[in-house]
Amino acid sequence: MEHILIIDDNKGTIDALTQIVTEAGLKALTAANAEDGYRLYRKNPADLIITDMNLPGESGIDLLRRIREEDDSVPVIVITAFGTVESAVEAVKLGAFDFITKPFSVEEIEIKIDKALTTRRLSLKNRQLSLENAYLREEIGAGFSEIVGGSAPMRQVFEMVKKIAPANSPALILGESGTGKELVARAIHTNSSRESKPFIKVNCAALAPGVLESELFGHEKGAFSGAVRRKPGRFEIAADGSIFLDEIGEISPDVQVKLLRVLQEKEFERVGGTETLKMRARIITATNKNLEELVIKNKFREDLYYRLNVVPVHLPALREHKEDIPLLIDHFIEKYNQETGTQVNGAAADVLAYLQNYDWPGNIRELENVVERAIVMSAGTKISLQDLPQNILAGQAETILLHQSGEDDGKAPNLTAMVEEYEQNLIYNILRECRGNIAMAARSLDIKRTTLRYKMEKYGLLGYDFNDD
Repeated sequence: MEHILIIDDNKGTIDALTQIVTEAGLKALTAANAEDGYRLYRKNPADLIITDMNLPGESGIDLLRRIREEDDSVPVIVITAFGTVESAVEAVKLGAFDFITKPFSVEEIEIKIDKALTTRRLSLKNRQLSLENAYLREEIGAGFSEIVGGSAPMRQVFEMVKKIAPANSPALILGESGTGKELVARAIHTNSSRESKPFIKVNCAALAPGVLESELFGHEKGAFSGAVRRKPGRFEIAADGSIFLDEIGEISPDVQVKLLRVLQEKEFERVGGTETLKMRARIITATNKNLEELVIKNKFREDLYYRLNVVPVHLPALREHKEDIPLLIDHFIEKYNQETGTQVNGAAADVLAYLQNYDWPGNIRELENVVERAIVMSAGTKISLQDLPQNILAGQAETILLHQSGEDDGKAPNLTAMVEEYEQNLIYNILRECRGNIAMAARSLDIKRTTLRYKMEKYGLLGYDFNDD
């Protein structure tokens, strides 16, 4: 059972909050001052802390500072008197999850508790995934240091690579653009007996057919105009290592024929040459195309396809393992902190919500670009909504940016309005996806149906016909 620590010197407030918490099936711990509350927190770590700002002795702000020095994951909601929004803003800057202004309603408290605990559960799940991912890397080998993921689809990739790495058979990596095919190819090489030998990469889509043939097999002096000296090809340079042919679906029919011979006979000649050379490297290929369809359309040789597709590795699109997004964000933040000298230490909760709701057509590469941009744009220690590009914010950015900067009316940012605006758009989008099915939408949002109905009424969505969208 989740614990909620309530700290307030007003017995009426304590009793009211305790009743709300217990009726929600949660356990309430209470204290009348910051010192007692802190001792309770140390003895019984809470899943959520609700504290008044004005306490006898040490204030709620002081308590928040003490807790944040020890734990940056437990959400803290502060209670403020009407008209003290400045204090609430200060609390949020110090790491408070949210604030409540007196007088408050039961429904408002329920919504904020639901939201805080949902964020807490997600944070704990991501932390567990991070630990499991680190353990999996250690278990499988250091060659996976650049591949991030603890989800079931990524575990399957790790296990597949672990199985096929020691073999010498050709490996075919299949996946959309940006899914990390080159990283997997390097992992196969690094976890094989060829680790100390060369890993040679060729982007087949970037080279014209004649140039690609010369790059792969090399050429003799005078083989064509401009061939002023002998040049060894990539197969020759790879020697006993691995050669990675990226975008193999783009190679011309002529190159397909020559590559088939390399796979069958393990030998080749330089362009314009007669000397037969042995091919000793392991061939790893990758493509974002459907090679089976290309075979049916006679655009790719069937015999070559079967030679390459001995041990296929299927990489999932990022939309198929969104639970890895927080791990990937942390990984890229660490990477670009080191490269740029910045000290960004994470992303705000609303940023994570936006990034996990986005479908990522560009996959992991797109996410990396977004994080790099956000780090460059960030003015604080955490990535905020205003650091994200317009396509991620999907039409909501303008209003949110105005709220955050205070440029809409010259006043200080209204945090409640920001949260409510985000919440309204999130609920609308989920209901639209669920075609107005409240039970399904509530499950998707991980909240009670009664809470969802209250929010729908609050935002004017009750009675809306989502089937017409």
